[in-house]
Amino acid sequence: MITYKVVLDERRANRKGTYPVMFRITSNRITSNYSTGIAISKEHWNQEASLVSNLCPNYRELNKNLPSKFLKAQRLILQLEEDGQFTFECFKQRMSNSPIVKHQKTLFADYANQLVADMIEVNRVGNASVYQTAINRVTSFANNMALTFQDIDYTFIEKFKHQLTKDGVKPNTIGNYLRSIRAIYNKAIKAKLVDRTCYPFHEITIKTEKTAKRAISITEIATIYKSTYDAHTPKWHARNFFLLSFSLRGISFTDLAYLSAGSIKDGVITYKRKKTGSKLTVRLMPLAKDILTFYRGTNEHYLLPVFTKNIPEGGTEAKAITRQWIKTTNKWLKRIASDCKIQADVTTYVTRHSWATIAKRLGYSNELIAECLGHQYGNKITNIYLDSFDQRLIDDVNENVLSSIQV
Repeated sequence: MITYKVVLDERRANRKGTYPVMFRITSNRITSNYSTGIAISKEHWNQEASLVSNLCPNYRELNKNLPSKFLKAQRLILQLEEDGQFTFECFKQRMSNSPIVKHQKTLFADYANQLVADMIEVNRVGNASVYQTAINRVTSFANNMALTFQDIDYTFIEKFKHQLTKDGVKPNTIGNYLRSIRAIYNKAIKAKLVDRTCYPFHEITIKTEKTAKRAISITEIATIYKSTYDAHTPKWHARNFFLLSFSLRGISFTDLAYLSAGSIKDGVITYKRKKTGSKLTVRLMPLAKDILTFYRGTNEHYLLPVFTKNIPEGGTEAKAITRQWIKTTNKWLKRIASDCKIQADVTTYVTRHSWATIAKRLGYSNELIAECLGHQYGNKITNIYLDSFDQRLIDDVNENVLSSIQV
């Protein structure tokens, strides 16, 4: 429902000390003001009648113009509302007789899929995958490939959330879907494909749950470290990848796969996290050196035999290859866990959580552990003014963590 009235905007006077008379329009609980072109002093405004009082010298002329402008605005609002085309922008353009820029009812899937294609083109495959999953889920729920941005309103999103919950989807996954849809909607608004007044997320709460800790104990890591398998078997490779990740302060499998000979200089590995872009420097400990020695010469470009040299870095093919390697490695890690009598899930991601947990139990601060992992700790603005920890201290933390499993 759209409501409208004539008001004196007393928030700020102009240079002459007068205040503008405005059309105040409210739609979907959002209010916008449109100038009538009239400005008067406070004492010349009759608030009850919404007219210029007879105390004003030219009140007759002003009161003749004001109702005619109000009638024009009223007719325009009713017409736009009836046509289903009302937006504040469209109203203001019609009132000023400027050419109307209509917001075409852009199909959500068309625009969203183009965003995904653009991301893939610049090798932002990870974000593209997240967006694509959300797009597929919301279009499947709507059962309508002709879904428009205007169709995605508050009611639609609440029903979508309800259905996902009913289907057993976890809160954090639902949150990921909603954040992706929200990001796509914001981009469409900036691209002038949908009016800002249609934005449905003002009243939407996106909930998340604290994820369960995925660390395993020092004893369990030590058991994996002490386990032995025949060389070049799947379990041997899986164990090597797990321990190499752990010895490099919980480096992700993706970052591990992209390490090249150029990443190492003077016994130090330097790399950028694919996820955040943060730069990390890790001194190679004996465990990491031993494992990397096993794979020397198995790949002409990378340290591990995951990619071939001609695979475009960060592309769709590389992402698919990485995903398959992680899946296969996790399958064999599960069997290694069974061999080692470990009840917890053991995956490539466990190394990061386990490294941090062990460092914490050794007495290191959250701030120091965060820097070891390439995270910021606490207030981001405050961190700008703080010095980074000395690299030697960070290396000492890693050495002590590794020593704890080699006892």
